Amino acid sequence: MRRSFTILLVLATTLSWPASGEVLSPDIDPQSLLPPAIEWNGTSLGLVAEADNPWLTPAEATGFAFTPSYDETVAWLRNLVAASSKLQLVPVGRSWEGRTLWMVVASATGASTPGELHLSDKPVLLAQAGIHSGEIDGKDAGLMLLRDLTMSDLSPLLERVSLLFIPILNVDGHERVSPFSRVNQRGPNEMGWRTNARNLNLNRDYVKLDTPEIRTVVRVLDQWQPDLYLDLHVTDGVEKQPDITWGFNGSHAHSPSIGAWLEERFSPAIEAALRAMGHIPGPHVFVFDRTDLAKGILAWEGGPRYSDGYGSTRHVPTVLVENHSLKPYRQRVLGTRVLLESALDVLAKEGDDLVKAARADRDQRWPELPLGWARDTEPQDELYEFLAVEQQLTPSPVSGGQSIQWTGKPVTVMVPVYRTTRQIASVVPPVAYWVPAAWVDVIERLEAHGVNMEILAEPRTLEVEMYRLGEPEYDDEPFEGRLRVTAEATPHLVQQTFSSGSARVSTDQPLGVLASLLLEPTSPDSFFQWGFFSQVFQRTEYAESYVLEPLAEQMLADDPALRAEFEKRLAEDEEFAASPRQRLSWFYERSPLLDTRWRLYPVGRELP
Repeated sequence: MRRSFTILLVLATTLSWPASGEVLSPDIDPQSLLPPAIEWNGTSLGLVAEADNPWLTPAEATGFAFTPSYDETVAWLRNLVAASSKLQLVPVGRSWEGRTLWMVVASATGASTPGELHLSDKPVLLAQAGIHSGEIDGKDAGLMLLRDLTMSDLSPLLERVSLLFIPILNVDGHERVSPFSRVNQRGPNEMGWRTNARNLNLNRDYVKLDTPEIRTVVRVLDQWQPDLYLDLHVTDGVEKQPDITWGFNGSHAHSPSIGAWLEERFSPAIEAALRAMGHIPGPHVFVFDRTDLAKGILAWEGGPRYSDGYGSTRHVPTVLVENHSLKPYRQRVLGTRVLLESALDVLAKEGDDLVKAARADRDQRWPELPLGWARDTEPQDELYEFLAVEQQLTPSPVSGGQSIQWTGKPVTVMVPVYRTTRQIASVVPPVAYWVPAAWVDVIERLEAHGVNMEILAEPRTLEVEMYRLGEPEYDDEPFEGRLRVTAEATPHLVQQTFSSGSARVSTDQPLGVLASLLLEPTSPDSFFQWGFFSQVFQRTEYAESYVLEPLAEQMLADDPALRAEFEKRLAEDEEFAASPRQRLSWFYERSPLLDTRWRLYPVGRELP
């Protein structure tokens, strides 16, 4: 078990070290810097095992002061699995640092494969913990639940529903342990790191699949076909009364039937169960201004780079669970434990309707597909009772701004609520997309997502719609290991030959929405905007000025309309008029000499 003795806090206000090279390290407990905790004594405390229970979890054994290491977690699970015929410990992946990603399969029959699990025809819940491994509440809650499902009177629940549980997703980050990992979080005393071994945030990787951990999750979704997927987190930000919150993409999004089920069946049942056990549940929201709560809150919904957005895109019911970091670790773990059991119960009772909803969303074909949603410009009609905590603002001599102190006193503030339902753009999906064989990394990722496609055995020529891209706009710095890019996209009909090895991706399939969002260049989480196609912006052939000068003169003499356009540009654009290079390039781009593939987005759209 991990222990911490001397805790030193490094205080820094800039990204540069002190000029002397000396780092000031006052002997301060990070937990002492947090605002006062709100007193809590919930009924769920009764879920904690007695000290003499042979299946006491490592966190329970320390009074929830510590969370077990990777090795300690796996060892505890091995012992529990060995003692129960209802559990299997299955390796599902491997990290860059060589650690195995484990998944526990809990079922009445002791299934160990997807085929065995689905023979029972029971609904299946997938819960994952530690995608951000400093936010590890879900792991310790899951260990408690597995114990109770197999060693207590809760075991009959497995006769009605099955559970897949990934205790630690970010296994490498989990072992980068420190008391300073999340200093804005109240326990445990030592925590893992947010990102993985290559400093990538796993909950930004669901589209690009750069990490082995998220590839593992997507493979589990594809092979094990869970009916409900919970991603267990801890959020920070403004202090508030709710200790456990959750969110999902609603009935306006890419899985409207699933969204409606989550709104009407899941949320009310989970909220009632948590309140009955002494917790304060609420929606996952963000405040616009911590110093002025009256400005409102945002009910945010993620795009497909995030777990909840990705689930909506591929029609897997997905819920993002966010405990609040300023609540004590014991309280957060117990809230998650209650939520997990309640999710199993509601899935057992309402699973048939959820399966029907997911099937309806998979069968839906969008005549015009939204590419994403942004914050509404106007709030909802009614104000929302935000369960806040009293705060006091004082001028800060350190930052020069406002310093917030929370008193621990509950208050209710009526605030406007903004949702994420404003459509940003849409596209009419083609019959199919054509991905040239040269873009093998894109084809490979489509396959990893489980998208169905036809790989050409021989070349094929056909007329397709292709986009000519405008001037690229790159981000100022890399994001999640990639330099993101946007560009205007203008469609043109062209005759194109696709070589053997190219992929034809039909949109008439369950993952047709996902395929469109990955392959439409104006989609915010497309492969294009993640930088997979940036090579098309490189110019590799040029014409010298001694060729372009006589060519331009001939073009002006032969085309009066072109001459008028050129003279207009000269009159209106001083920079253009003063630049021989720009003037000659203007003619080059209108001449037969132009590289026809320059700025041509290589993916074709097969039209009806």
